[in-house]
Amino acid sequence: MSSDFSAWQRAVQAQMEQTLENFLPLIEQEPKVLHEAMHYAVLGGGKRVRPLLVYAAGELFEADEDAMARAAAAVEMIHAYSLVHDDMPCMDDDDLRRGKPTVHKKYDEATALLVGDALQSQAFLVLAEGSLEASRKVAMLSRLAQAAGSYGMCGGQAIDCAAVGHALSLQELEHMHKLKTGALLEAAVMLGAWAGKTLLAAESLALHAYSQAIGLAFQVVDDILDATADSATLGKTAGKDAAHNKPTYVSLLGLDASLALAEKLRQDAHVALLPFGDGATRLRELADLIVQRKA
Repeated sequence: MSSDFSAWQRAVQAQMEQTLENFLPLIEQEPKVLHEAMHYAVLGGGKRVRPLLVYAAGELFEADEDAMARAAAAVEMIHAYSLVHDDMPCMDDDDLRRGKPTVHKKYDEATALLVGDALQSQAFLVLAEGSLEASRKVAMLSRLAQAAGSYGMCGGQAIDCAAVGHALSLQELEHMHKLKTGALLEAAVMLGAWAGKTLLAAESLALHAYSQAIGLAFQVVDDILDATADSATLGKTAGKDAAHNKPTYVSLLGLDASLALAEKLRQDAHVALLPFGDGATRLRELADLIVQRKA
């Protein structure tokens, strides 16, 4: 990563921390424990990949600052809610997230369930209250809802839960992760772009191809890291995929082939952005970050 990209990344991450805090309910207001737990789940950690994608796409299309901030916060709240629910005993039953106790461990299971529910509602509220014209906001709300629902993230999670202990083909595994991980990453890119302008058909196709590549790459690298990194590095429990007998790219393809696939997807993402020229530099750098990350 260049020093210029690193500085931009840190600036967006710092800005998002403040933006998310501003858009969350005040801890001092009742129900205080729920509001405190929402802050705990969202703030003080995470790579903020989805907000970074919103800002990179938004800057490419000269997006409105408030619209970008709201889109980034909404996507991150959906992501945070999914992690809270994913960590619960009825799902992955994990004790560690972002280097600290998961929400159901810090508080309790009922609070964790409500935190996820409330963050999902808050995400749509934040997006709906923006200053863009109504038709643009409705399109953005619809895209986020689709990415988060049964045809996106939740659907992918349902397939993932049903697949434990079962063999999946490469095509089935790819479909699962296009929904579970890729849908929200693509929504981040598209919401960032839509915060700036109405896209031409060719621009939408290029961003879709880019998003498909980085969405799969993100999950391939996640599977690689789960198999090769330790819990301290990841900030979450390592090796859980193998322990739970979950199908992964590593279990299906092996480590070397998974590494090669991640690199191919990185290159595919770069190719998809060729029509945008130098304006898409940040999106290219984020593709590199997703594939080359160590945690």
